[in-house]
Amino acid sequence: MPLWRPDPTFYPSPKMAMQAPPEKLAFVAMLNANGNKKPDAMGVVDVDPASSGYGRIVGQVDMPNVGDELHHFGWNACSSCLCPYAPHPHVERRYLIAGGIQSSRIHIIDTKPDPRRPEIVKVIEPETLAARAGYTSPHTVHCGPDGIYLSALGSTTGDGPGGIFVMDHDSFDILGNWELDLGPQYLAYDFWWHLGYDTAITSEWGTPNMVGHGVNPEILLGGGYGHKLHVWDLRRRRHTQEIDLGSEYQMALELRPAHDPRRAYGFLGVVVSLKDLSASIWAWHKSNGNWGVKKIIDVPAEPADPEVLPPLLKGFGAVPPLITDINLSLDDRFLYVSCWGTGEFLQYDVSDPFQPKKTGSTRLGGIVRHASHPGRPGEALNGGPQMVEVSRDGRRVYFTNSLYAPWDAQFYPEGIRSWMVKVDAGAEGGMTLDPKFFVEFGDLRGHQVRLEGGDASSDSYCYA
Repeated sequence: MPLWRPDPTFYPSPKMAMQAPPEKLAFVAMLNANGNKKPDAMGVVDVDPASSGYGRIVGQVDMPNVGDELHHFGWNACSSCLCPYAPHPHVERRYLIAGGIQSSRIHIIDTKPDPRRPEIVKVIEPETLAARAGYTSPHTVHCGPDGIYLSALGSTTGDGPGGIFVMDHDSFDILGNWELDLGPQYLAYDFWWHLGYDTAITSEWGTPNMVGHGVNPEILLGGGYGHKLHVWDLRRRRHTQEIDLGSEYQMALELRPAHDPRRAYGFLGVVVSLKDLSASIWAWHKSNGNWGVKKIIDVPAEPADPEVLPPLLKGFGAVPPLITDINLSLDDRFLYVSCWGTGEFLQYDVSDPFQPKKTGSTRLGGIVRHASHPGRPGEALNGGPQMVEVSRDGRRVYFTNSLYAPWDAQFYPEGIRSWMVKVDAGAEGGMTLDPKFFVEFGDLRGHQVRLEGGDASSDSYCYA
């Protein structure tokens, strides 16, 4: 719905966004992976400490079909609508765009007039996505200055190439492929941009056929999953550079660029090293006209008795950290790292992006440790820190514990008992789990979290 004035949740700069009022609600994609032939859902969680419903699911809308596997989702519009070269200040942050990674169906969910009672207002069927863009398995959603951008893992055959397609802000029509020249890019996963440099960065996982049935040991040990970054001219929509980390580094997934549009660097999480099962964080950066990448953090695997490991890991005698998500505070100071395998959640001061300093660590769940929550002392938890979201002011961090149903079954074969927690972050670093915030999802599994009004990974900014 057009507005006469810009949406009050749009901010020209990350600095101004950090002054926004605290969020009161969170939206959570909830997967139904229990074989009961019921649909996935979008949940609404009360995150207002002053509310009687704090830490509880207070709203829910079920999807109209079974088997979508809701995964990542995002807003139809955000602060990037204030960018000077493609302004759309009349658009409002109102609709959630939620794709099914298994069904390739896309749901448009209206969060107004009552955000506790969201409603599905449009469903885009996979046939439409295939006909208009030639892609399947939609993944990352970002609200851009001139449209809604979504990545997709593969083509209509379930193989590659994957890529990016664009939807209209208002009608939600699929406009078509974003890329005019894919270059050598074949595998796809995450994407984001440096609006101040007219540059997009994309990462790699695998095609739907490579990931949809779980980790394929033959592909993994052969170095066949994604290990490259791709650089694009954002305005010209063309591939300009490929950066190969080396096939030892498997599954180059989550991307988090600096929020300050003057800064030409960002962070990449890599799931596993074939050399020693470690995980790693890399910093990409621009220097002398070209983009490069440097490994800045190694997180080692932890030795474990093979008897307590799932079949996939018994032969290794260790638990890999499995970095499956990262997030960056809006002031570009603190990087948060989810180690889904070991159950560790890490905080680093990345004020100097090439000299990170570890400032905090907490553990929940984990393949071996099953670490408990302070609000549930003595209760063994499974799953581990996974999708992480940070409030605009950087003081509250939320995370869930389910990754992707076929992969959940391999690493946690006992079945994920899903939860969502909150960490209170200190202004100068350090983290404390909130003992009063422990959300349980019952038969569903929580995945990505979005905060009402925006969060640290929902918006892009054109001003500093």
